[in-house]
Amino acid sequence: MEEFSKILIVDDNPKYLSEALPLYGYTVQVVTNGVDALKVLEKDYQSIDLILLDVMMPQMDGWDTLRAIRNNEDTKHMPVIMVTAVNEEHKIVTGLKYGADDYIVKPFILPNLLARIEALLRRSKWQRGAGVGVGVNNKITPKDNIEPLTEREREVLKLVAEGKSNQEIAEELFVRDVTVKTHLNTIFKKLKVKSRTQAVLLAIQTNMVG
Repeated sequence: MEEFSKILIVDDNPKYLSEALPLYGYTVQVVTNGVDALKVLEKDYQSIDLILLDVMMPQMDGWDTLRAIRNNEDTKHMPVIMVTAVNEEHKIVTGLKYGADDYIVKPFILPNLLARIEALLRRSKWQRGAGVGVGVNNKITPKDNIEPLTEREREVLKLVAEGKSNQEIAEELFVRDVTVKTHLNTIFKKLKVKSRTQAVLLAIQTNMVG
């Protein structure tokens, strides 16, 4: 997690997130609709590191808000995670098409959201350091920012992304469980992450796994 990163919560029911995120070192600013979110960004977009954007809101929903964010030169690369209760594939695809960097479906487990936030902030920091934007059209590639994985490490990571346990991975690759653990430790070190979840999220965001 990037300490003291500021997150703009755009949600008409923000109580849970606004109370939980500060406990993990984040500064938060809360608005309850898209119109107010755009006003905040117009006034002080440079202080915002990431946006958690609810889909269903009064006055201006998340899709329209996201389009406005991406159409603004100052905010078009702002990291955005869509928060939706609509667990429908076409809705999720719509969000990604409009320029969402990630999405999470309610009800969600907080550690899952935190891992997504951490991964996206890390990517954002890398890209700022490289002098490029952070939006979905400017995703980092492994060769630019992290040590490349070997073919076997990619195989392991792909199986992790499929939800397989170390034992299942070992059986599929005909290796010992300890060998899988060794590969995972190397993968974590190369990707600069600390958990399987973070590794999978980063791999998906950088197209390392299909």
